[in-house]
Amino acid sequence: QVQLVESGGGLVQAGGSLRLSCAASTSIFVFKDMGWYRQVPGKERELVASITSGGDTNYVDSVKGRFTISRVITKNTVYLQMNSLKAEDTGVYYCNGNSYGVMIYWGQGTQVTVSS
Repeated sequence: QVQLVESGGGLVQAGGSLRLSCAASTSIFVFKDMGWYRQVPGKERELVASITSGGDTNYVDSVKGRFTISRVITKNTVYLQMNSLKAEDTGVYYCNGNSYGVMIYWGQGTQVTVSS
């Protein structure tokens, strides 16, 4: 069973930085792509950033220039570096991995709270 384990969330002041980590229990090349989603109460889970197996990245407009998704293949880990954090970045961040088949994997989520 593939597992994704997030870490790195916490409380930070506006303008600060956090780095989220997502450690996979297997090689990340089993995933067609991986991403970070954000969810706030009353809203749908939103894709914030993604990275394909080929290394192509994509970001939602609201985080472009502030967030960076990256990976270390030898550690089976995907990161989300979040800089210049804003109050509206607050939410539970989930790591996601989409297989080449029909399986979709999720981590347990990590809370990010940005105080203004």
